[in-house]
Amino acid sequence: MTLELSSSTLEYQSGFGNEFCSEALPGALPVGQNSPQKAPYGLYAELLSGTAFTMTRSEARRTWMYRIQPSANHPAFSKLERQLAGGTLGPVTPNRLRWNPLPIPDASTDFIDGLVAMAANSTADQPSGISIYNYCANSSMQRVFFNADGELLIVPELGRLRIATELGRLDLAPLEIAVIPRGMKFRVELLDAQARGYVAENHGAPLRLPDLGPIGSNGLANPRDFLSPVAHYEDRQQPTQLVQKFLGELWGCELDHSPLNVVAWHGNNVPYKYDLRRFNTIGTVSFDHPDPSIFTVLTSPTSVPGLANLDFVIFPPRWMVAENTFRPPWFHRNLMNEFMGLIQGSYDAKAQGFLPGGASLHSCMSAHGPDGETCSKAIAADLQPSKIDNTMAFMFETSQVLRATRYALECPQLQTQYDACWASLPVTFTPNRR
Repeated sequence: MTLELSSSTLEYQSGFGNEFCSEALPGALPVGQNSPQKAPYGLYAELLSGTAFTMTRSEARRTWMYRIQPSANHPAFSKLERQLAGGTLGPVTPNRLRWNPLPIPDASTDFIDGLVAMAANSTADQPSGISIYNYCANSSMQRVFFNADGELLIVPELGRLRIATELGRLDLAPLEIAVIPRGMKFRVELLDAQARGYVAENHGAPLRLPDLGPIGSNGLANPRDFLSPVAHYEDRQQPTQLVQKFLGELWGCELDHSPLNVVAWHGNNVPYKYDLRRFNTIGTVSFDHPDPSIFTVLTSPTSVPGLANLDFVIFPPRWMVAENTFRPPWFHRNLMNEFMGLIQGSYDAKAQGFLPGGASLHSCMSAHGPDGETCSKAIAADLQPSKIDNTMAFMFETSQVLRATRYALECPQLQTQYDACWASLPVTFTPNRR
């Protein structure tokens, strides 16, 4: 018997960090009690905890689910023969790195098989750090996946996705992002023939909105623009492979039902999506320009105030009006480590070589900034108000040093002449003329 609740359009709830509730059948959500002796419709109550039980109330992440069969109903997991691509971390290098986009494979490849490890700064058994992947896929998942190693931040660059989760479905397109909590089961379906993008796996504190500080009550990403799904369940009594990522390895088992069988739920440990075009960009209206932290969408903090385990930063369309100012990102050396990607258009610090679907890695104290062509144009520019448009670059920024994988250091997409983009910077120093 196959029974699937569906609708022609997806529905969402808005807000970030809120206590949400949703039911796909009337009265499926118990009232006033989380685990009644007899749950409505003969469902099973199950708790998904995203933080330790004793966390402060403001930090706690958990969701109660009311499902057709509990997650405990599964056989033993076996290690899969096919593991994640990318392999182990490569040798240590302080060099600046940049990659062309990875190609879409010819063979049938779903989201899991299309994940390629690019860099990491922590093993999956540590309570902090991140791992970074690219994904390239040309077919929908027929199996279901969950990640025991951390929450996933998914950034599409090419192709639309439908992410069917335990709590409901999210449709995702380039210029949107999605976050899937640690342990949440999901299936990625392709709404276009091909899909490519980026994934940050966060092993540390769950992502949240950054504090606004002097910015005040408005600006950056607004809580109301984050969307969570409404309940949607699958009552499918058919073989389904369940795959989990555990300490960096893929393990699988065969179920006789769909594990996306949650009929009702309530909590704040939920999947969500956000449209990057709704980000309220803040910038200067006088001279110079503020630090790139003003472009932070989400942050995973550490125990040191202001030092992030992971910042997700974007560089969206915006007006440039600063007077007597070198307008591209300045030359800098930074404590933080920056893995950049490009979703569309071009990045205002690079004239060429940085392509949509590509990436770059600038490690701690690695000197970088605009290339020679961009620098020369910026110095000579007539500083009239101008708009940077039709672009969206982003950065996974982290306080721990990122190491590229062996694959990333050896693949043909690595630009071995990346350093040359700064070699054309002329010496313009004139000691006898100010």
